[in-house]
Amino acid sequence: MSKLLIENEQAPNLGRHILVEFYGCDPQIMNDVALIEQYMVAAAQEAQATVVNSTFHHFSPYGVSGVVVIEESHLAIHTWPEYGYAAVDIFTCGTAVNPWISYKFLEVQFRAEYGSSMELLRGQRHLLERKDFAFEPTRDQDAPRKVAQNRNIWFTDRDENIALSLRHTGDVLFREQSPYQKVQILQTYAYGKALTIDGMFMTTEHDEFVYHEMIAHVPVMAHGAVRRVLVIGGGDGGTVRELLRHKNIEKVTMVEIDEAVVRACRQHLPFIAASFHDPRLELVIGDGIAYVGQAPSGAFDLVVVDGSDPVGPAKGLFSDSFYHNVHRVLNDNGILVAQGESPWFNQHAFVDLRRCFGAIFGSHKVWNYFFFVPTYPSGMWSFALCAKGQVNPLHGVEVEAIDIFSQAQGLRYYNGHIHKASFATPNFVKNLRHDG
Repeated sequence: MSKLLIENEQAPNLGRHILVEFYGCDPQIMNDVALIEQYMVAAAQEAQATVVNSTFHHFSPYGVSGVVVIEESHLAIHTWPEYGYAAVDIFTCGTAVNPWISYKFLEVQFRAEYGSSMELLRGQRHLLERKDFAFEPTRDQDAPRKVAQNRNIWFTDRDENIALSLRHTGDVLFREQSPYQKVQILQTYAYGKALTIDGMFMTTEHDEFVYHEMIAHVPVMAHGAVRRVLVIGGGDGGTVRELLRHKNIEKVTMVEIDEAVVRACRQHLPFIAASFHDPRLELVIGDGIAYVGQAPSGAFDLVVVDGSDPVGPAKGLFSDSFYHNVHRVLNDNGILVAQGESPWFNQHAFVDLRRCFGAIFGSHKVWNYFFFVPTYPSGMWSFALCAKGQVNPLHGVEVEAIDIFSQAQGLRYYNGHIHKASFATPNFVKNLRHDG
């Protein structure tokens, strides 16, 4: 009989159960699924428990849930970062593992101001009667055992109604709280490396080409004579990579507010950040809103607003005043392309942007076009193309010329038929738009 089994047989109760509340914890730690998983596993190991499995989920915008399964039972947690609070459940069977060691370890790692706890003795033997039953002994029950830990860690991007989860290794390749936002790069199983900002998926190795090809090539091909481009945002580098495939483009000025995003992608997503060395690119680390406000009138053929959702530093990219300035810095035949949100996931932002663009450019000079990215909530996303002059993205566009370009450049999503088809608008989207 093993030492653990002997100890369990001699114990006055079957298990020890500690219910723990940690207060005043570091909110950043409470919202970091990789760190929480790391600390919970380490807490079990500190108490000499044998870890079998760990399953953890991060929920956007904040909160982590998870459990570490040990041979001696489990450790479970749920966090409320906004309150600096964590509820922890530690259950160990027998006397071989002391759950209070795990408690003290987590209190230090979570930087808790204090903890509250209660211990229950589970399965008290004087209340139990042992039942003998037959079981099949395993062939190797006396052989030395090696237990391999299985990690099961999930990152979830969600709102109150919709969620998307990707399983990742738990090893965060890049993690930095910049002055503007939390930047992370995770290694996912299904989509390769993923850039997340403030708990939201921005791009992944395996599906980034859809977004970046569509934000860049549709406006360039629709315009036909783009020379000078301004990109606001786009710190991962994918948009400028696609723009600079066009030899007629003489200069791209890219204004990204967060240097940490550029640095993270240069280091860990070099295939996306492949054109930062191009001599035609001027990279400005600064506030894109302020840059547009100070730029000379009529300076650009194309302005690309490659922003995230209307939160954090990108919130100002969804304002009327910003787009009035964008209209001003475009030349007489210039066009704007902006991230237009999803008519499924964020209907209010989709409609509000459409209304804003229509008021500035004229509703007859605003087109939404659609594309599909698996890691964006709902999958269906949009860009808005706005023309200051006479450009029409559906008139005069040569499908054959686009196909020749697409094949020569090895594009994986965009082609001539996709260009035209992407402007087809489903009826439910037409019904969302106030301008018809």
